[in-house]
Amino acid sequence: MKKFHKIINDPVYGFITIDDELISQIIAHTYYQRLRRIQQMALAHLVYPGAVHTRMHHSLGAYHLMRSALQELINKGIDITSEEQQGAKIAILLHDIGHGPFSHALEHVLAENLHHEELSLMLMETLNKQFEGKLQMALEIFTNRYPKKFLHQLISGQLDVDRMDYLTRDSFFTGVHEGVIGYDRIIQMLTVHEGELMVEEKGIYSIEKFIVARRLMYWQVYFHKTVVSAEQMLQRIIKRAKSIKATCIEPLNSFIHASSSNITLEQFCSIDDYDVMMAIKNWCSHDDKVLSFLCRGIIDRKLLKVKYFSQPISNELLLEKIKSTKELLQLSDEEAAWLVFQGEAISSTYDFESEHIKILFKDGSIKDITEVDNPLINQTLRGKIKKHYICYPNI
Repeated sequence: MKKFHKIINDPVYGFITIDDELISQIIAHTYYQRLRRIQQMALAHLVYPGAVHTRMHHSLGAYHLMRSALQELINKGIDITSEEQQGAKIAILLHDIGHGPFSHALEHVLAENLHHEELSLMLMETLNKQFEGKLQMALEIFTNRYPKKFLHQLISGQLDVDRMDYLTRDSFFTGVHEGVIGYDRIIQMLTVHEGELMVEEKGIYSIEKFIVARRLMYWQVYFHKTVVSAEQMLQRIIKRAKSIKATCIEPLNSFIHASSSNITLEQFCSIDDYDVMMAIKNWCSHDDKVLSFLCRGIIDRKLLKVKYFSQPISNELLLEKIKSTKELLQLSDEEAAWLVFQGEAISSTYDFESEHIKILFKDGSIKDITEVDNPLINQTLRGKIKKHYICYPNI
């Protein structure tokens, strides 16, 4: 029988190989195809025009890196059966299937109290039933219940293929070279020791570069002040629409008017970025001043101004901006508070508390990346970096 083989042309890695019929069927499933209509970086394209790649791009890229990592480990003599390879590849392919419209930007806003990882698990369990139990091993790997811990670490950890792809891909599509990492060398340096994923000694500098690139991407791209402004406006559009019971067409209308507990999995899978953008375009002419102002701001890219501070925003500054906004736009105190607000942007370079990146030395000793000689990633990077910001109309 002819072996199954398909290729997908990817702008980042070239050709991505699909050599498993079950994986091809999962990619063709309507749940997975929905990822074509969900932006990977939400509204970052308002700052970086090229950042229009989708969750599907990222998912396929992470799958490709998983495939490469598994082959590298097998070449080094690590025992990974064909079933385990298939399970790990399916798990990474579906790791983000639970993302809703505009990814993280609207998480907990459209469907409150629902994390995308919980939804991913629910969807994987549904697919497992539809595919007659063939995703069972993928589910066990995804939930870290499978005995070979390193397979889960490749999906979710400080050095997983998920992060490798989104840094590489987001850097490529934004044109921000600070995010470039040596993903191919990192994969070649991976190994398994005592059941855990580790990095060979020769890979130390590539790992340090990977961690620093992540830090730079967070503050230059993900927390760029204009990106923060656009995503905060997007969140407030949905929250305002819910508070005033604004109407729109289904399926979004159900999310605006019903509680999350009444939303079914099928309803969740029927909604994507296009539904939200259609509503935003329609709400540009809404009678509610706040909703129409925010919607026109997104459509016309007239975004709220953002200023970052190292200290919490003073109440005086906040009240001053609310007062001027209220007078200029002829709003009530309640309405002005929707357009003038403060917040925090928080990120950590390296999580010292949970899972660590372990370096395996030639003599068999093991050290955390923070403990190697003259470490670039050291205790000075412990904890989270926090910046305070204020948003207000740029008028």
